[in-house]
Amino acid sequence: MKKHIRLLFVTMMSFICFVAFAQEQRRTITGTVKDVNGESIIGANVSVEGTTLGTITDIDGAFKLDAPENGKLIISFIGYEKQEISINKKTNFSITLKEDSEMLSEVVVTALGIKREKKALGYAMQEVKTDVFSENRSTSVSNLLQGKVAGVQISQSGSGVGGPTRIVLRGLNSLSGNNTPLWVVDGLPVLDNSNSNTQFSYSSGAADINPDDIESISVLKGANAAALYGSRAQNGAIVITTKKGKEGKLQLEYNGYVSMSKAYDSYEFQDVYGQGTNGQYALEASGSWGPKMTGQMIPNWRKELYGDESYKEYAMLPQKNIIDDFFRTALNYVNSVSATGGNEKMNARFSFTDTRNQGILPNESMNKQNYNLNVEIKNKYLTIGGKVSYFREKVKNRPETFYTGVWSHLIRLPRNIRLQDLQNPVGIDGYVVNWHGEDTEYRNPYGLIANGNGNELNRDRFQGQVTVVGNITDWLKITGRIGLDRISDNVETYMPYHAKAESPKDLMTVTNTASEELNADLMLNFDKRFKDFSLTANVGIATNYNKFKSLAGESGKAIIPNFVALSNGESKLAIQDFSSKRINSVLGNATLGYKGYAFLDVTARNDWSSTLPSSNWSYFYPSASLSGILSDIFELPKEYFLKVRGSIAQVGNDTAPYALYNVYTLEALGNHTVGSSSNTYPLADLKPEKTLSWEVGVDYRMFNNRLGIDFTYYRSTTTDQILSMTVPGSSGYASKKINAGKMESKGVELMVTGTPIQTKDWRWDVTLNWGKNTTRNVELDEKNKRYVFPLTTNVRVGKVVIDEGGKFGDIVSTAYKRNEDGRILVGDNGLPLIDTKSEKVIGNMMPEWTGSFGTTLSWKDIVFSALIDVRYGGQFLSMTDAYATGAGNSKRTLSGRDGMVVNGIVESTGLENTKQVTAQEYYATIAGTYPVGEEFLHDATYVKLRELSIGYTLPKIWFRNTPITNVKVSIVGRDLFNIYKAAPVNAEFAQNSQDVFQAFELAALPSTRTVGFSLNVKF
Repeated sequence: MKKHIRLLFVTMMSFICFVAFAQEQRRTITGTVKDVNGESIIGANVSVEGTTLGTITDIDGAFKLDAPENGKLIISFIGYEKQEISINKKTNFSITLKEDSEMLSEVVVTALGIKREKKALGYAMQEVKTDVFSENRSTSVSNLLQGKVAGVQISQSGSGVGGPTRIVLRGLNSLSGNNTPLWVVDGLPVLDNSNSNTQFSYSSGAADINPDDIESISVLKGANAAALYGSRAQNGAIVITTKKGKEGKLQLEYNGYVSMSKAYDSYEFQDVYGQGTNGQYALEASGSWGPKMTGQMIPNWRKELYGDESYKEYAMLPQKNIIDDFFRTALNYVNSVSATGGNEKMNARFSFTDTRNQGILPNESMNKQNYNLNVEIKNKYLTIGGKVSYFREKVKNRPETFYTGVWSHLIRLPRNIRLQDLQNPVGIDGYVVNWHGEDTEYRNPYGLIANGNGNELNRDRFQGQVTVVGNITDWLKITGRIGLDRISDNVETYMPYHAKAESPKDLMTVTNTASEELNADLMLNFDKRFKDFSLTANVGIATNYNKFKSLAGESGKAIIPNFVALSNGESKLAIQDFSSKRINSVLGNATLGYKGYAFLDVTARNDWSSTLPSSNWSYFYPSASLSGILSDIFELPKEYFLKVRGSIAQVGNDTAPYALYNVYTLEALGNHTVGSSSNTYPLADLKPEKTLSWEVGVDYRMFNNRLGIDFTYYRSTTTDQILSMTVPGSSGYASKKINAGKMESKGVELMVTGTPIQTKDWRWDVTLNWGKNTTRNVELDEKNKRYVFPLTTNVRVGKVVIDEGGKFGDIVSTAYKRNEDGRILVGDNGLPLIDTKSEKVIGNMMPEWTGSFGTTLSWKDIVFSALIDVRYGGQFLSMTDAYATGAGNSKRTLSGRDGMVVNGIVESTGLENTKQVTAQEYYATIAGTYPVGEEFLHDATYVKLRELSIGYTLPKIWFRNTPITNVKVSIVGRDLFNIYKAAPVNAEFAQNSQDVFQAFELAALPSTRTVGFSLNVKF
């Protein structure tokens, strides 16, 4: 009986406790979650401890939740410290989360501008710290990325201040020449056009982005990360988020920067022999094959050739400081101010930046101004954001590139020719004088930059964007965006002053171009938790419209000398061009998460491109990725983090406008107008290129994030390449469009981060980036087993090809004739025999690998940082070396001045060569304007000190009675010197941003080093 009573008592007590628990008082609580700056935190987790109750904050950082009145709230968000708050019967909470310095980098901006936890990503992406962009500046954001992203190849320009920069994220997959990533600003793509031609190379559109306005940069590598952006992101995307207004009182900020850039070059000239031939001085000689320079007196060429009696004879001595004497020390100034502020309903930010850069050439400059306004208005249901940017740039006297540039003429000057005699280039008869007389091959470098000669670019760029977000529920919203990007360029060239022997085709040319891009999308956004699961999804539509037009005028030869005007031409000509293109899209993505440690991400997009035939203009590409946090799954100690990931994606790519049918061009022929059709036979059923890529990776961090390793292996295959193949002239065409080719690219990327020292006052951070890529052609075409890149067919020194089974970037050039043992064959005259029709691959322009090592050491308020950039492998053909060698100016030409025997086999006898020749005869055979490419192929390996800086944040106590809140001063250096360089010339020589021109150094300007000072003041 007692047993039953005891059982009844326990049962009743259990029932009472159950009822009491069930009847526990609950109430609806609300609140907001913000950061220390008053910014709303979207997507923060708000849960009740010990229960399954929870929610996430909405677009305004607000939340609503039914919870026990005596429970405890747990608020967390990646990048911020977790906070626990007792409810204590309160119904409204205002919560501020502090940034977690160890985890701050874990929130990243991905496709469509969506912020996500990095641990949820199933593909490789890398964030670049932008806080030092305002300190150690460059003329382009692209240059600031050098050495900071694993596996990325960035080639700086060798064509003057603000020249183009080439970026390749994961090798060269497309033979069409478009292998650059898409630039995205605040969720919408922007133009990255370059107004370059075969004469001048101007910067691309990405250079217009103001570093002071950048909040963050995410590099989405490969098609996997960028699948939602469509065909233009086939080669990845660089996603930039700009700074916005912040809630709180008005904040002002000033950034100032001043620097000096100076040319330097490691090319070694000889300083022994002067102008002449066969060891004897000769005024008419074009090279340094004359006598030794001992100070003997020689006649002045300006007197002898032009009758100018003011120029006297002078001592024949080497001109050793040609770089310091010709190029100037360029000064650069940047001044930037910004203002930001707002409240709960509205915030705004305005910035203005003025940049003034001199080039190292005496009359070269680049000035630009950036204006940016960003405004956001919001309430409980609606958020409206607007951004307007205006950019103005003026570039004066961009150096000519290729064979006509200043450097090509300086390096061929006989070693005794004085620059002081070349200055004041306009002679007494009004024509430009020249040390070699009336000649078009050798020109006076000062004549090219004479006052009145030159070129000018004026650019106006407008960007506008409006974003509207409507909150339907706390887990469902709709987002609409529209953005316009318009670039207007006016380029003028003029050459009223020239040598008498020259006859410029045009006194003046004027080219006006306008590029315009409109992007718009409408997306439905879903974000909700279901107990252990979370689901984030976006679905919508997008459109892209691109328009280009140009109008060019050519004057012809001048009627009135030295009067620069289009109307002062003998044969005025106008040329007009227009093109447009539209892509309409349907797209969506979904991310399913489980317990915060397993994530499945899928995307889908379908594009309709106006440049493809109606039978093929629709192309679909999906992607899927999976990631798992093994350290959470297997409950490893908290100081360890281990994540594995994998993804697969397919992306398409269309072609340029008007590639499907013949187009006609009207042009002047004397006094008649004639029409001509395209010389490329079109392909009416053109298919889009397709790239299938996959990758796997691991992210391992240990010792509380003090050591991290991120490794990725990727592979991609591109098919149906859109190519222009050469056809016989008898067909009536020069080339035809085809779909052919299969490219395979694979590689690895490694990033290692570490903090060896971390104490109260000291912190030492190191970063290692390393990447290797190999791209091969698996198959080409049934009839054609070699593809010659059309842009290189007119390059004198060689061309770039790809063979079936070969590597992308193979270089073909002239070579020595050799016997079966590889020995050079020599003619009966003792000189090497040249295979001028050689189709032999002699090298490859692509690097074996790239890497960098960065370090930052801080002690209290002093910060020291350095970045070393490395490129290993790859080759290029150097015209600097070929020109200087052919002219007898290179140090290598000292060998054999007293006679030499070429090491080789005489072709006619098969015997060892014993015939002696002069150095002048030998180098005239292998070097000069049309050199033996094999002889001037150089290794592109270098190790460069890319960045160096030391900064000091002044004590705040110094400014306690002033409105100043923070002051930082820094001494900075950029591109300071080469720690190691395999080639004798500048290894960073990009003539323009075209892929194939990385194989040719066409007398690019010398390297420059920059040292400067920066100041940051906050109010």
